[in-house]
Amino acid sequence: MTVPSPVGNLLLTSNGSAVTGLWLEGQKYYARTVQEPTRENPDDPALRQAQAWLAAYFAGELPLPPLPPLAPEGTAFQRRVWKLLQAIPYGSTTTYGTLARELGLSPASARAVGSAVGHNPISILIPCHRVLGADGRLTGYAGGLERKRFLLELEQRAAGS
Repeated sequence: MTVPSPVGNLLLTSNGSAVTGLWLEGQKYYARTVQEPTRENPDDPALRQAQAWLAAYFAGELPLPPLPPLAPEGTAFQRRVWKLLQAIPYGSTTTYGTLARELGLSPASARAVGSAVGHNPISILIPCHRVLGADGRLTGYAGGLERKRFLLELEQRAAGS
């Protein structure tokens, strides 16, 4: 299902009970985990809930409604990283090195963490845009740094930061 947004069209996919993908049009790894053939189902409850969440998110409404069920496909390591991303508070950021330490890894593992973050198949809902480089710079967003900046500024405005 294609959903228009302030950062361009979003592709939302579901397995019928949970969101399996959310990609920004043109992003790296776009629709990598989509299994063919796909079909539109506007009545899919997970997709409807995701659309409502995204509408509230882009409108800067707080508190946000509950997230839909999420079912990202990836390795066990990737899923551990993506679970940590979901714990980053709205309007906040962290670094790849901090995530590595939270996983019990050395800061040298930041690259492996960065790779997992970059392969996140459910952008925005799993907030990979909240991860910065060690020096606080915007780095490594599969959707593009301008979109990452937009999402972070949107959250900071809405949170009153």
